Amino acid sequence: MTGTTSRPPLPGFLQIEPVGQCNLRCQMCPIQFRRDGPPFGPPAFMPFDMYARLVNEMNGVNELHLQGLGEPMMHPRFFDMVAYATARGIAVSTNSNLTLLNGRRAEHCVRSGLQWLHVSIDSATSETYERIRVRGRFDRLVRNLETLLEARQGLASKLPHLRLVAVVMRQNLHELPGLVRFARQWSFEAMFVQHLCHDFGESSLPAHYAPMRAFVQAQTLLDETPDRVAHYFEEARAIASEAGIDLRLPRTRPRLHPPGTPGPDRCSWPWTGAYVSYDGYAMPCCMVATPDRINFGNVDKQGLRSVWEGDAYQSFRERLASNHPPDVCRSCSVYAGTF
Repeated sequence: MTGTTSRPPLPGFLQIEPVGQCNLRCQMCPIQFRRDGPPFGPPAFMPFDMYARLVNEMNGVNELHLQGLGEPMMHPRFFDMVAYATARGIAVSTNSNLTLLNGRRAEHCVRSGLQWLHVSIDSATSETYERIRVRGRFDRLVRNLETLLEARQGLASKLPHLRLVAVVMRQNLHELPGLVRFARQWSFEAMFVQHLCHDFGESSLPAHYAPMRAFVQAQTLLDETPDRVAHYFEEARAIASEAGIDLRLPRTRPRLHPPGTPGPDRCSWPWTGAYVSYDGYAMPCCMVATPDRINFGNVDKQGLRSVWEGDAYQSFRERLASNHPPDVCRSCSVYAGTF
């Protein structure tokens, strides 16, 4: 474990949550647990000045992902954020459900220099899609995809590259092959299929996350019949191979970390990447999602370097590098290798 718990240099990858709210004009999963933004308070947007200070402090960052629990395009200066970073030579990506896309925003996606747009789509059928994405409309998604492709073609650009991101669960596993066909139809270059990210199993879990824990227990593929998973995964791989789509599928069996496994081999996040919430709190990674579960301090008030090199971050790295990692990591699918 020698050297794995030393204070690392500032990370080359940064993920910022521009929008923290999930309740205003945004598709939701069936479980609503976060109370940032209306109707509970003011809009939960990261101030642009805070964002600029953070990007300026990250002299060595080469990749920036703008995404958290809210829809990024809700931020009134989202595309200014993209352009600000790309002007500094940073490769910028984001996730979106495309609900708020229109012709103007589609052009901004192209002109801002956005490199990758990860589109969240969990089904290629309206029935399942609209069940999973509350208030979502499948016909709007398709229409907005068409608008985006027209903008890209009209401006003679290959950017942004498109990646389809899907969360695979018991309720949509059988639709996975159809989703790969959908990706081919709509010019996606890649498809990233992920497992449910967290089982919310830590003993310190705030009570209002209990419905999330129950949802995961009901939908996780970890308890699904292995033959059923293998059948649909194999069919999806065959279609992707024929279509030339880079398909990534998750493991559905946890990996073990033998005693002495270096911390970065267990999870590289706390050594190579930083995740900052819309209000400036640094968290171990995007899997934690909200600072009320765990955070290391506020980077806007304390400075990113001070937080990154601080005792709280370092103590977390040391625990993660041990055979007794933090509870929040033991509950995480990245740590378990099943993301």
